[in-house]
Amino acid sequence: MVSLSSLVNSKESYVAYNAAAALRLERAGRLRDTMLADPRIIGLARSLGDWPGPVIASRKSSRQHFHILAFLAEIGLKPENLGMGSVVAAILRSMDVSAMPTLPSSQGIGGWAFCDAPNTLYGLARMGVKDPRIAQGMDFIASKVRHSGGGGGGGCGCEVSPSFGAWRGPGRAADPCPYATMIVLRLLSLEPDRYESQIRSCAAAIQNLWARSRDFHPYIFYMGEDFRKLKLPSSWYDILSVADALSRHSAGIEEPGFGEMLALILSKETDSGFVPESNYRPWKEFDIGQNKKPSDGMSLRVRIIQARAEGHVS
Repeated sequence: MVSLSSLVNSKESYVAYNAAAALRLERAGRLRDTMLADPRIIGLARSLGDWPGPVIASRKSSRQHFHILAFLAEIGLKPENLGMGSVVAAILRSMDVSAMPTLPSSQGIGGWAFCDAPNTLYGLARMGVKDPRIAQGMDFIASKVRHSGGGGGGGCGCEVSPSFGAWRGPGRAADPCPYATMIVLRLLSLEPDRYESQIRSCAAAIQNLWARSRDFHPYIFYMGEDFRKLKLPSSWYDILSVADALSRHSAGIEEPGFGEMLALILSKETDSGFVPESNYRPWKEFDIGQNKKPSDGMSLRVRIIQARAEGHVS
């Protein structure tokens, strides 16, 4: 079985560093230096230099700059690393009066939606950016989380910036948007005490979606066969991304759906780790970007989820 201890020796630089950091090993510092010298990591950081980047119609695309930002923040980059400071400055300049990062659209209108802005704010907050607008933006997002209730209550709806007018995704306004709810849960879990009620609302909404996965598919998000395929990086709504978001707070871990999802994920383990069942082709240089052999990147993600559930890492 692949463990965090064995992943310290991974050929994937970011895996080795993050496994060592999770285990609080002295060699984590040296492994971090190796990660920051990895040409692939440098290439990802440089790709964000033209923030916000080209207009891409689908927010699901793993090439979206905000998905790459979130990945780099997740593996441990800081504003002072690899030119990220200029990227951070560009994002802060793009913020509207609610401190929400805006992006250009194919219609030539700048704005934000709850399927992009929480990812960008997560990237900034996870990197440790010190700016009062981060907390302001998180407060604004938290103010849009609904109280848990019956039916499809709780979580987040399809919120968009005023510049987009009446537009929203294909669903009932009263229903939660599964993807928005998931990434808002991930974001707000960075400040668990400040946003506990909102975190619990999002976790309960995801539990309801899981329990009703056969009949309740708001905004055309399903939890069927494709959802249950192991896939990284976390660029859309899938079982690893949802389990990861739930694992970041006791409210999510306590939901029965989390244990059921984790059991399903673990049932797919091989002697050499986890094999991606689907993949994003732009990430083919990493072992998560293929579906033929076990991936250290995927094994790391699962072990971190397990460690959180067991109270070993935050």
